Order: sequence, then structure tokens, then C-alpha cells
Amino acid sequence: MDGGLTLLNIILLAIAVGVFLKLRSLLGRRTGHERPPYDPYSDTGNPAGTNPTGNDKVVTLPTRPRPAQAERAGRGRTVDAAGDPFAEPFEIRNRWRGIAEDGTPLANTLNALARLDPGFDAEAFLGGARAAYEMIVTAYAEGNRATLQPLLSADVFSGFEAAIAAREKNGQHVEQSFIGIDKAALSAAALDGTRARLTLTFRSQLTSCLKNADGVVVEGDPVTIREVNDVWTFERDVKSRDPNWKLVATGAST
Repeated sequence: MDGGLTLLNIILLAIAVGVFLKLRSLLGRRTGHERPPYDPYSDTGNPAGTNPTGNDKVVTLPTRPRPAQAERAGRGRTVDAAGDPFAEPFEIRNRWRGIAEDGTPLANTLNALARLDPGFDAEAFLGGARAAYEMIVTAYAEGNRATLQPLLSADVFSGFEAAIAAREKNGQHVEQSFIGIDKAALSAAALDGTRARLTLTFRSQLTSCLKNADGVVVEGDPVTIREVNDVWTFERDVKSRDPNWKLVATGAST
């Protein structure tokens, strides 16, 4: 019985060794230098435009921007005839919708301004201009030179300061209530090198009067709301690190 079991064990061992040797010859040995399996979803270690498989005839295509990125990338260009904004440089159509009509001198100048300053945002500029308008009108009425000076060019500040000084000399002061802005619209734009000038028309409502030292109204009406129409021009060097626009000209519109 023991001899039979020993012979059977020897036969099974021989078969196992034969199978092992056969598998070894087919699969080969691990040397530690094998190339890891290629994972197409984790291609992080290869330079753009190269192929990890070694086939240099395959070029990795860049990923197209997401819609928001595509819109930002397309500012200052015109969509090609086929409607593919990635084929050729393009200007976004209706980029200045609600601000300037396509093809007008105003729109063309805004396009040129955006090429000089890709960060220019017309809607944000209009919002800032509205805030500046109210701040300047209110500060002028109050005779607040400290608020006015950083918002105005030297020439405009000189004119405002002279008027404030004249009121003070005569013992007069302004009483004003700023009600709101009904309209603020871009009406013209100009570029002189890197200096941009944007002209806006404002329509606002307020009550205002001028009183003497005794508190007697000498001009205006403290109760009646009146409409004021102004034309103001703001200027900025678009290549300057200073992001602020300054008021460089004022006038009245009809």
C-alpha cells in the first residue's frame, strides 16, 4: 500500500513540474523592467502632443474649451462662415449687445479697446460709471474735495474746486437729494495709443438748491424734482496697472 502511494506521488510531482516548466517557457520571467499597462484615462506624464505608445504618427488633440471658456477665448474675434469658432480667429457677434450695434464706430472702437485690454468689460464699466456719477455729483454738492480728487483729472478737479471755493467764499451751500439714475449709456469711444476715452450720457433725477448763509434759497428748488442730462467722458491708460478711470470732461446734453 505504501509503495503504491509513493509511486503515485512521484507521478503527480513529475506532472506538476512539467506543467510549471511549460508555463514558464510560454509566459517568461519578470525582470522588474516590464512596461506597465497603458491607461488611456490617466495620461498625465506625457508632454502635450506626444503618444505614450511610441507611435509618433498619432498626435494628441487639445481639448476644446468649455462654453464659458470658449466665449472668453473668443473675445476680440469673428466666428468663421462655417460657424466654428475654433477654426479661425474670430470676433464674437453681438458682443456689445445692448451697448453698441455691430459695425458701428462705437462697436469697432470697443473691439480695438478689448484687444488692447482683454479684461475690459463694458457692462462692468457702465456699472462703475453709474456709481462714480452719483458719488461725484453728491461730493460736489457737499464740497467734498477728498472724494472728488481721485475721481477727476487735474483739469476737471481744478474747475470743481474753484466752484466750491466760490460758494464757500460767499457763505453759500448746496442742499441736494440725489434720487437716482434713469439712464447711463455709452455714446462714443476713442483710442489714442493706449489711452482710451469713453463718453457716456446720463439722465438722472434730483432735487437741488443753493442757499446763502442765512439759509435762504437763492437758486433752485429744494422740493421740485428735476431731470438732469449730462455728458461725461472718462479716460484710462489701458496698459497702466491703475484700473481706475478718471472723469476728464463734463457737459450738458439736450
